[in-house]
Amino acid sequence: MADSLKCDLKSLSPLELFERVTEQGEKVRALKAGKAPKDEIDAAVRMLLSLKLSYKTTTGQDYRAGLPPKDLVLINNGTTKEEDEDLVDPWNVQTSNAKGVDYDKLIVRFGSSKIDTDLINRIERATGQKPHHFLRRGIFFSHRDMDQILDAYENKKSFYLYTGRGPSSQAMHVGHLIPFLFTKWLQEVFDVPLVIQLTDDEKYLWKDMTVEKAYEYAKENAKDIIACGFDINKTFIFSDLDYLGASPGVYKNIVKVQKHVTFNQVKGIFGFTDSDCIGKISFPAIQAAPSFSSSFPQIFNGKENIQCLIPCAIDQDPYFRMTRDVAPRIGQPKPALLHSVFFPALQGAQTKMSASDPNSSIFLTDTPKQIKTKINKHAFSGGRDTIEEHRKYGGNCDVDVSFMYLTFFLEDDDRLEQLKQAYTSGELLTGELKKVLIETMQPLVAAHQERRRQVTDEVVKQFMTPRKLAFEF
Repeated sequence: MADSLKCDLKSLSPLELFERVTEQGEKVRALKAGKAPKDEIDAAVRMLLSLKLSYKTTTGQDYRAGLPPKDLVLINNGTTKEEDEDLVDPWNVQTSNAKGVDYDKLIVRFGSSKIDTDLINRIERATGQKPHHFLRRGIFFSHRDMDQILDAYENKKSFYLYTGRGPSSQAMHVGHLIPFLFTKWLQEVFDVPLVIQLTDDEKYLWKDMTVEKAYEYAKENAKDIIACGFDINKTFIFSDLDYLGASPGVYKNIVKVQKHVTFNQVKGIFGFTDSDCIGKISFPAIQAAPSFSSSFPQIFNGKENIQCLIPCAIDQDPYFRMTRDVAPRIGQPKPALLHSVFFPALQGAQTKMSASDPNSSIFLTDTPKQIKTKINKHAFSGGRDTIEEHRKYGGNCDVDVSFMYLTFFLEDDDRLEQLKQAYTSGELLTGELKKVLIETMQPLVAAHQERRRQVTDEVVKQFMTPRKLAFEF
């Protein structure tokens, strides 16, 4: 196999490799059936064997026709015990490591690219703005095709942003703010349109709730999203239950994606079983469709070639690996992605938070007293058992949840570094570090609550009305 082809295969995801093997197998059968020359058949067979070898090297599995690789991601954290592995999919995040998921291994397994210093510097040059602290601190750590977005932007070609929220509860927690705070910064520095999908249909399909309740949660969550400070002239927020029935553009794209993804593929990617309702099986196409500008003819004037950039947590990547695989086959550009780490639960970084557990995080509805109590009582500590031991050996910032939260929400780099040094040396005690976090989160949540109070039902309606935004396409 030529070196260039080997490099090409290395860049493919497991699902894309699976598709290549399948296509090559069909080609070999067609050549044999058509009684092609022997040397042509032999060359095609050699290519098929090479592809199967690449597939096994990448996935650790033998190729089996009709059985795509399963994308419930298991990443070994340097041990051989099954219980010491990370599990990451769109609904679950679990690791036995107190430091959290091993993101370097996740990059390798998902086949994405690390956001390195060169890329961060390039973003700074392109925008003329200091990179967001989420970039500087590796909170957004992985990407797909961000270099293409920057190529286009530097050549005066526009793109648009797409992110979303699954409204599973009325109250959002501070972890839910991460993609929206970063998306707001991206929108401001690049000056581009933004669409935000509220997947209330997904929550109805997965959760025990009525359609009406799911839609109500979507509107309530929209208020928290709007309170992040998005520009109404540049942002369209839509509920699936509301918008999909009113937009032929988005429904046409859903149908195109549905036609080009097999049942075996969605079973392999998402782990669906024969007992799952058909709504779940068809839902990935609904999350894929906003990646294409033709889903929003009112914004993009019907243009189909505007590339999309999606900031999201890494657990959503399986949806968009599927989307990127389908896009060329339906004549659409592949969406680019920026992936964030998971926001840890107060009890530790082994899982992401649950909106159904009020003590797993700080909620945007919490009072100053509730915030103080939750942090003091539930925030997992990297400190020692006694003050004497802590003074002597110091604390562990890698597993201390209070320090992790400050990494997300304390913007002052120098202050954060001072706290890290003081805690690691034993000069700063756990209770004192928790006090810093309390004093950081109380005003942040209070300010958010004040902004949210200004968001009326009428404002939500304006954001969610399909309309032209302040851009010409």
